[in-house]
Amino acid sequence: MARVGVVLSGCGVFDGAEIHEATLTLFFLDRAGVEIICMAPNADQMDVVNHIKGEATSEKRNVLVESSRIARGVIQDIQDVKSSDLDALVFPGGFGAAKNLCNFAVQGTDCTVNPGVEKLIKEMHAAKKPLGFICIAPVLAAKVLGSFSPQLTIGNDKGTAEAIEKMGGKHVASPVENAVIDQKNKIVTTPAYMLGPTISKVALGIEKVIDAVLKLA
Repeated sequence: MARVGVVLSGCGVFDGAEIHEATLTLFFLDRAGVEIICMAPNADQMDVVNHIKGEATSEKRNVLVESSRIARGVIQDIQDVKSSDLDALVFPGGFGAAKNLCNFAVQGTDCTVNPGVEKLIKEMHAAKKPLGFICIAPVLAAKVLGSFSPQLTIGNDKGTAEAIEKMGGKHVASPVENAVIDQKNKIVTTPAYMLGPTISKVALGIEKVIDAVLKLA
């Protein structure tokens, strides 16, 4: 049975993992009959957002603890996971990918990536194991693997596409229902809620990411 890691970044679109994207990722992986290994960094969130008001609060929350909500309590600290534990690795989006897995939301192309996240991405790529990045998460691939010129999509947002190119990625415009497959680097990406507009449309692209990642594995 294939073992696929899912990297979560909290719980909620504005300060963590996008819950629809994370749930769809888990659904399509489970439907394929693979073993799912959820993980997240054991670190403080960059911020905590009131999702009704869209405003940051004074709360402090832990990325691993919040991610465990989506994983139903079964989750690992990403620094304890090695590429040898996995056959593939997938990153749902949400602002947490750009706030908690790295600080792209604040630093842009000068961002730094969480050490555990960076290490595992590099290990997986070096082992020629497939990686999937959803929504804004492809910025991680551009930052960590930019020297390999990965083909990536975040849809058609001009600013983010330019940032990906500046970090070494090759941006490919894509509609929400499609996935971009970089065969050479074994990287698959889809725009998801970078384009939306609804969960059923987002599901089409995520399904293609999971199918492609599992075929590459």
